[in-house]
Amino acid sequence: MPVKISQKGWVVIPVELRRKYNLSPGKKMHVIDYGGVLSLVPVLDDPIENAAGLLTGGDSLTQALLEERREERRREG
Repeated sequence: MPVKISQKGWVVIPVELRRKYNLSPGKKMHVIDYGGVLSLVPVLDDPIENAAGLLTGGDSLTQALLEERREERRREG
């Protein structure tokens, strides 16, 4: 969805996206340069709370690596 940059460098985010992502006046955004691609990323109000539980569940990579090492030693031994 194309937008224009104003003379002052302002960009208007379309209302559908502001509603979808709960963006209200005064909301802070990060502007991130991914090597030629710019992204607008909302600043999290509470990054700790938002990250809580993010890494739970799933298989343990440490356990998988330890098991793989045990198997290698068994084959070599």
